[in-house]
Amino acid sequence: MDHMGDAHPFRERYPSVLRRLQRCMVFNQNSEDVQEDNRKAERVCAAPHDPEHAFHGCDIIEDGDRVQDFKAMAADPAAVQAQKSRTEHFGKLPGNQLLSEKRRTFTLRDCSFDTLRTPGQITELQGTQKKVDTGASSWLRRTVNTTFRRHKRPLNSTAIPQLTNKHCVSISSLCAPQLDMDTPNQSLNPPGGAAARAAAAAQNEILESARLLTMQDNLRLVQPKVSNDSESGIGIDLREPSDDMDLTLPIMRTDPSLILPEELLGHVMSFLDSDSLTMAELVSHRWYSTANSYHTWRAVFGREYGVQISSSLGKVSRSHVGGMGLGKRRPDQDWKEMWKVRKGLHKRWSMARAVAIYLEGHRDSVYCVQFDEDKILTGSRDRTVRVWDARTYRCLKVIGVVKDGNHGNLTPLEDPRFNPNPANRGNPPIVTLIPIRTTTDPIQTIIPSIYHDGSILCLQFDHEIMVTGSSDNTCIIWDIKDDYKAVRRLYHHSAGVLDVCFDEKHIVSCSKDTTICVWDRETGELRRTLVGHRGPVNAVQLRGDLVVSASGDGIAKLWNLTSGNCVKEFPSQSRGLACVEFSPDSRTILAGGNDQVIYQFDANSGELVKELKGHEGLVRSLHLDSANGRVISGSYDTSVKAYDLNTGDLLCDFKGWTTSWMLSAKADYRRIVATSQDSRAVIMDFGHFLPGIEILDG
Repeated sequence: MDHMGDAHPFRERYPSVLRRLQRCMVFNQNSEDVQEDNRKAERVCAAPHDPEHAFHGCDIIEDGDRVQDFKAMAADPAAVQAQKSRTEHFGKLPGNQLLSEKRRTFTLRDCSFDTLRTPGQITELQGTQKKVDTGASSWLRRTVNTTFRRHKRPLNSTAIPQLTNKHCVSISSLCAPQLDMDTPNQSLNPPGGAAARAAAAAQNEILESARLLTMQDNLRLVQPKVSNDSESGIGIDLREPSDDMDLTLPIMRTDPSLILPEELLGHVMSFLDSDSLTMAELVSHRWYSTANSYHTWRAVFGREYGVQISSSLGKVSRSHVGGMGLGKRRPDQDWKEMWKVRKGLHKRWSMARAVAIYLEGHRDSVYCVQFDEDKILTGSRDRTVRVWDARTYRCLKVIGVVKDGNHGNLTPLEDPRFNPNPANRGNPPIVTLIPIRTTTDPIQTIIPSIYHDGSILCLQFDHEIMVTGSSDNTCIIWDIKDDYKAVRRLYHHSAGVLDVCFDEKHIVSCSKDTTICVWDRETGELRRTLVGHRGPVNAVQLRGDLVVSASGDGIAKLWNLTSGNCVKEFPSQSRGLACVEFSPDSRTILAGGNDQVIYQFDANSGELVKELKGHEGLVRSLHLDSANGRVISGSYDTSVKAYDLNTGDLLCDFKGWTTSWMLSAKADYRRIVATSQDSRAVIMDFGHFLPGIEILDG
């Protein structure tokens, strides 16, 4: 138990008793003695009141100051009644049976305070007590009249559940600091007898005081029950101390701009969202200066639009399609203004509000397309590749030889076939534009030494080369820096090349002959042939050493280029697959085909994550715009659709913007470029006529 200090209430009220208790400590008597004590206490309290009665039966009351205390209590009827009530109270309460059989304590044996005895009773009692009355010292007389007895039963540690260590103290701990060390030959064994009863009374009063204090504490704080199950978390309170704090307390509010340096305050504000940062600008001039800084809005812009911006505005990766929307690479870029333009652009995407711009020039079906911020490249069945200006939409170059005998005059836009019933067009365009070529706009025609003898079925380019695949079973590598000069032709496939892709090391092509070829980018040497599909391989995508392919056999396969083995298979529900996409982080695979559904697979587990539905015909083309969280699809139902990558919700539905099948569709932050079997390409521009859109051009 904890030892209480010298300021204990009992020590202050009864100093003489405490000086005796250190010599008179005994353990609890047996149950018969305790019951006898209780009966004597009741009998004494029931006697008639007489202020002249003396106190007898207990040697401990010989000190003058204590005698005065007892006489004062005897002269007060209310004190006598309180003593009687306390005796009855301890006898009735189950929790206080510590006076009888339930716990160890100190009691008065043979008599209580003899405040109400008659002279005859006192004489009789003095005759029964063999009290030694000699001239010896008081110490010898007290030693003779005391005994030392120990309780027969061990202490039950759970006998006093309502008392805590804070309130329960031992008599020895109270008396130890006041031992009378000047007494010669003082025995360390506590005396017993009559003095022990005074110790018991003192201890009972301490226990009662402790019980009352505990009851007051319980009113303030209810201790939860703790389970004895030590192997689990049952009964463990995991609440933080702050959960019980009084939230009504006043909070000190300090303007951080008065304490923090402007650079540190700007860094803190960079973690706010755009709306909160806009509100922060209205607080004060100092807040406006910090919140409107270059670095703060640069961080907000990059976080909200998923763009990782390096300090040097690093270059776009080779495989990226379209623009990034980061503007010119200059150190004083106005990121706040760019954020405003992107916010307006995002609103147009959510409302499916775009301008339709048609590119006319090819003489037959346009099978493939790719673009960046400067140019748009399209490949056609007319065996040519056309290069278009991405800002003026004028045709700049024609690469290859036009197919003989096909003069294919273009049908003007006013032809009713280009204006079907508006009810079947999904989201209509804001306005329709057709760039008009004048005689002063020359078109450069490039007839290389090496060119395709069949339809241009696929193409891909970066800032160095362009690779095309054709129905003539070959691929051609073109040098973009050398005005699209043909470098070499790749031979191996025995049927038309349906798709191509490449990175810094490899060129991968797939064919109608069910094979996939891996070529060296620098030398054009065939490195490996992947065999495993049972139908035409319609599409391939390359990410590092992994290649994903989609085939008419209804299965998408994931290949390892190092080993040449198929790692995983991703089957469709029923029919063949026509297109496939592989996310830049190599975690997501998208595939679509004849069953009019777009499947999203987890590349690691092979599980089907979700299905994107809405098309009414074969899904011919897919593009994953991971930077902006969108999936773009083109279908034989003449529609182009945009889906939210995370939720799968349909964002835009552009149906009927062309008169025939959609064969290819690609997108960036601003626009969708799609090609059709009707020999035209259509640009769905969400930024056209949007104020300040030029600031996003790279």
